[in-house]
Amino acid sequence: MSGHSKFANIKHKKEKNDAKKGKIFTVIGREIVMAVKAGGPDPNNNSKLRDVIAKAKANNMPNDTIDRGIKKAAGADSADSYEHATYEGYGPNGVAIIVETLTDNKNRTASNVRNAFTKGYGSIGTQGCVSFMFDQKGQIIIDKEELEDECGDMDADELMMTALDAGAEDFNEEEDSFEILTAPDDFSAVREALEKAGIPMVEAQVAMVPQTYVELTDEQDVKNLQRTLDLLDEDDDVTDVWTNWDE
Repeated sequence: MSGHSKFANIKHKKEKNDAKKGKIFTVIGREIVMAVKAGGPDPNNNSKLRDVIAKAKANNMPNDTIDRGIKKAAGADSADSYEHATYEGYGPNGVAIIVETLTDNKNRTASNVRNAFTKGYGSIGTQGCVSFMFDQKGQIIIDKEELEDECGDMDADELMMTALDAGAEDFNEEEDSFEILTAPDDFSAVREALEKAGIPMVEAQVAMVPQTYVELTDEQDVKNLQRTLDLLDEDDDVTDVWTNWDE
């Protein structure tokens, strides 16, 4: 799902997301249910729902699908219920892995996550064993090509000032993208300011950002870690996977 480390190659990321769009829609559908049940069906009065809708649109989920999901979750007879569960562990060479899930069956999810670690020769650890290596940040990714298409006269400096004025705390430029980081509490305000300015966002969410990265030089280690990440990506209960692997 979400970036395993740096948002290095936006084209590769888009292709991967396109190939797994069915799973992404399933995950976002569950997040809509959770947001509606927690704060109601009106996005004007539910900031969490607004953020999930923005995530849905960034992943090209059709508006009618979003609306149906909200109405279904708000229905008096809606029986859908999901729980958050987070797992932490290690991959090859001590690569830190955080797995976030949204599930209606914790036993099934725990078994699947453990299996993914085992097949990649990694290990599940205790809660908090690797999360201290990450910072929770609002993370917004903007594709340079999309920005030029939508806001042709906006340069990097103007984008940076728009983000910083809205409350962002950091701005990074990559080869084909821009990354905007915020404090978690400021994420919604910054995202909404960019949306109002007509700035397209490839990804916008509260993420776990590694403080440092681990490089893998052994080809077998790379294959083993990728095996774990692929299995996690294929699991509908897994919403996000964060690692400090320097891909």
